[in-house]
Amino acid sequence: MSEPAARTALEEPGAAADSPAPLRGSGAVAVALSGLRRTYGGVAAVDGIDVEIADGEFFSLIGPSGCGKTTTLRMIAGFVEPSAGRIVVHGRDVTQMRPHRRPVNTVFQHYALFPHLDVFENVAFGLRERREPRGVVRDRVQEMLELVDLRGRERAKPVQLSGGQQQRVALARALVLRPEVLLLDEPLGALDLKLRKQLQLQLKRIQHEVGITFIYVTHDQEEAFFMSDRVAIMREGRIEQLGRPQEVYERPQTEFVADFVGAANRIAALVVAVHADGTYDAELDGVGAVRAPGVGGLRAGQRVCAVVRPEVITPTDEAPPGCAHVACRVTDLAYLGDHVSAVVELPGGSQLTLSVREQRAALALDARAVVCWPFAATWLLAADAVEPPAQD
Repeated sequence: MSEPAARTALEEPGAAADSPAPLRGSGAVAVALSGLRRTYGGVAAVDGIDVEIADGEFFSLIGPSGCGKTTTLRMIAGFVEPSAGRIVVHGRDVTQMRPHRRPVNTVFQHYALFPHLDVFENVAFGLRERREPRGVVRDRVQEMLELVDLRGRERAKPVQLSGGQQQRVALARALVLRPEVLLLDEPLGALDLKLRKQLQLQLKRIQHEVGITFIYVTHDQEEAFFMSDRVAIMREGRIEQLGRPQEVYERPQTEFVADFVGAANRIAALVVAVHADGTYDAELDGVGAVRAPGVGGLRAGQRVCAVVRPEVITPTDEAPPGCAHVACRVTDLAYLGDHVSAVVELPGGSQLTLSVREQRAALALDARAVVCWPFAATWLLAADAVEPPAQD
């Protein structure tokens, strides 16, 4: 991008950006947050965030209520002033820049469509405020309505639209200005589950088609994992773990992350030996000896936590080599359509939750059973003294 073009793109929200997707191509940084902090009356809502978000990346901030994710997003948008730190968008420090001068746009949970304007005029509003030529307005609005599958609804008023259609109008209104970064603050939170699933697919498709950076805030980890290239798990104003969804799910670095991201069985364990390949010999309470991977730095003799996901545990008649197996009693069964959720009690009284396909369940309430899982599906990490995070 030439210097004059770069200056225009940064000074006018909605100017076009040269942004092929990063994790799919370029390594350019779209947004860099350095030492970002926001305090209220001495309490840190955001407590020192350092992260780089790549050009074209779908990046999500997730965490329980009050963890600082929305405050972070609002600082990037310019609606909240940082107490410390810097916000850089495509190489330019925008920390002190007024919101309407930043090359970003925001889609909120409550879409705030103008009720007296039809779909076309809602989408065109920002372009008309900029006094764009009539032909440019027409072409850009039609382009966006086609992108969000709303062609033919140009003259409908917001009250005539479903919640999902209103969300897509809000998305088109933000994208028509061609921001370099789009910020989304729980935009699907007010929709029912089935509609949210449909719109997740559409959002993912739209982000790939327009190729700009999306920064998404939600407390729904399943939603974030489905759409995102990377996710940042926030806790008490800090990023607890940052990585690709599969990495965060399968290799949580703390008990907090293991509890927040999906369901997790936690079993008290003792490290017996440390191996050079990153695995450990460990003794799991009520289970026995395993050789399993884990976070780095655990020591022989250390009490730790073993994390085992419910879906890797299966009932068995005979455990194959390389698997943990344990006799248990089935204390609860719940049919959930495509799978059965079961709770089993181990010797000593601790419990495990299983998630198994119905045809493979072979479990009966109050019956004795044997369950097993691969050693490699056990993940060892240092025990965390905090309570599991609330998921609301």
